[in-house]
Amino acid sequence: MARRIGIKDVAAAAGVSTATVSHVLNRVEGKRISEETRQRVWKAADELGYAPNGLARGLRTQRSQTIGFVSDEIATTPHAGRMILGAQEAAAAEGLVLLLVNTSGDAELERTSIDMLLQRQVDGVLYAAMYHRIVNLPEALRATPTVLLDAGSPDPAIPSVVPDEVQGGYVAVRELIGHGHRRIGVTVQTVDLPARNGRLEGYCKALAEAGIAYDPSLVAAETAVPFNTVGGDVDTGYRAARRLLTADQRPTALFCFNDRMAAGAYRAAAELGLSVPGDLSVIGFDNQELVCESVHPQLSTVQLPHYEMGARAVAQLLALTKTPGRPPGPDMKEKLPCPLVARASVASPPRL
Repeated sequence: MARRIGIKDVAAAAGVSTATVSHVLNRVEGKRISEETRQRVWKAADELGYAPNGLARGLRTQRSQTIGFVSDEIATTPHAGRMILGAQEAAAAEGLVLLLVNTSGDAELERTSIDMLLQRQVDGVLYAAMYHRIVNLPEALRATPTVLLDAGSPDPAIPSVVPDEVQGGYVAVRELIGHGHRRIGVTVQTVDLPARNGRLEGYCKALAEAGIAYDPSLVAAETAVPFNTVGGDVDTGYRAARRLLTADQRPTALFCFNDRMAAGAYRAAAELGLSVPGDLSVIGFDNQELVCESVHPQLSTVQLPHYEMGARAVAQLLALTKTPGRPPGPDMKEKLPCPLVARASVASPPRL
């Protein structure tokens, strides 16, 4: 069996002390080590195939170099997979490993999963929700550095990273107004969520800025049953859009709560003999590519910044773990912008 390469071997090959090797490989800040020496150490470690003993380092530093990622359904939701990717790549860049647990909304499974992560002495936890909503942080995580991801908390002391729903709704409706639409309908679900309320607020903000009076008859809210299933959302969008499109004065454009509801609006428009975007412009929210690129014409929408949210949540968590006892400030509750993704479903309004 080949002998394990140790820190003394790297030090001998690089011609430096073991302390210098430790400082370089562990990226210890504040040490006066020249760049040439650092490069020599890294080269020696690479050529020798040196792999640090993570267990020994953990015992020495009291850190496991791991982060827990607890989600309800994100791991089984393809369109939010980039949130995991963003967190994983940000963690890897810092030499950390992400331990992912998916609870499927099962409270008992969540409890045992969190206990398992804490027993493994994770350095911190990302507590993620599949869709932006208010959550209650499990009591077991109160003593562990934790950042909420795509979720908020009534407790101002808990850091969070969420999409800027108001800005996203505003961007979507400004796109429609910019093409000349003034009678803009909106299809939403009835459930009370930050995502729904924020997007509606953005809708109203864009109308007010353009001098367009808010008309409650242009807001169609329907209940999805079962809530948050793909089929439920499409059917909800269909029912809401059909109600608006069969009114005496139908809208020339629709802003839909999400892309699946927009797909339902396409179906309602087709049944009524309306073409998109010739007779009706449609814009969604989320940028679920499987939906947006499978409808014809392809759907213009607003991007949920899943990757960026995952990466920023890791950055916040590192800030907490590197500064124990740091009180969360306003900068620890981040809202990330949601950019427009223009495709082919928006055009100038028809002359009715």
